[in-house]
Amino acid sequence: MPKRNLLLCFDAFGTLFWPKPPVAQQYGQVARQCGMTGWTDTELQARLAAAFQDEARLHPNYGKASGLDATQWWTNVIRKTFQPFSPHQPLPADLAPKLLSRFSSSQGYHIEKDLVTTLKKLKQRSPTTALDFDQVVVGVITNSDDRVPGVLSSFGLSVSPLRCGSVDEPDVLGRPHDVDFTCMSYDAGVEKPHAAIFRAAERLCIRVVRGTTRGVDKTCEAKKADAEEEAKSSIDAEADGDAQADGGVDSWQKLYVGDEHAKDVVGALNAGWNPVLLDQHDRAAEIPCLEHLSGLSIADVFERSPVVRVRSVRNLVAWVLGGKASAGRQKAEAES
Repeated sequence: MPKRNLLLCFDAFGTLFWPKPPVAQQYGQVARQCGMTGWTDTELQARLAAAFQDEARLHPNYGKASGLDATQWWTNVIRKTFQPFSPHQPLPADLAPKLLSRFSSSQGYHIEKDLVTTLKKLKQRSPTTALDFDQVVVGVITNSDDRVPGVLSSFGLSVSPLRCGSVDEPDVLGRPHDVDFTCMSYDAGVEKPHAAIFRAAERLCIRVVRGTTRGVDKTCEAKKADAEEEAKSSIDAEADGDAQADGGVDSWQKLYVGDEHAKDVVGALNAGWNPVLLDQHDRAAEIPCLEHLSGLSIADVFERSPVVRVRSVRNLVAWVLGGKASAGRQKAEAES
């Protein structure tokens, strides 16, 4: 039977936003503004990649396992990147703060044209919108530190503060947002493609639904206990275990959109979600293209193929809003 509710989640880096220009170029620009010189773009790219890999090896998941926060972790990366170019001099005091600030907002990134307007449409019902799901919850699932909500907000999206382990203020869950929750690997304690991070997102979805339908009526102590249990279960949950968000989203249509096959597509499949690969440049021609399947419902599309690709988030949302995503439900109800 067609699904009545939709949980639609996106990857962040590479899907909702990209660096402008490439990260290494921005590192070089800021460092030169701070008075540093002595490298080529190729050399800086190599040093940055090596520094990132070394820090990820020593302190996985952006330092979560080691008790580091994002500022400490990225400061280490910046130091390891630039210190070889200035072995006998301390790095400029303002280098790390400037880079951290740049990549914590829209200053360091760009987004798809009309992305903000596109995502806002998912929550706006109008006579021209054929969306037939009873409820739509929009989330972000990303292998990242805790800066993602701030980046999205800086582009003009309304992002709920709800995340793994958060204790919600009394009016947060009942308030409308463009993005209902953010599930980051730093908070969840596990990274894609592990199914546990998708289970954590399912639990966040349940908190959104409960807050929307019943309001927030728990005490702060009870909410804190829920948040602590959620954070713990995010780490311990198995892909096919008992962490099914209390069974509350088993009946939902769950779509995940991301640009990396190994992490996003494989992770979604591991968790029993329907994956959509963002393929802006048609590099995965072997995967059916959603733009060529626009007349089919979500159920029909994924009966034909376990994975589909799409060229833009705008096209995906247009497909969902066009009514084909839930047209099967209308047919089923008419026949009942």
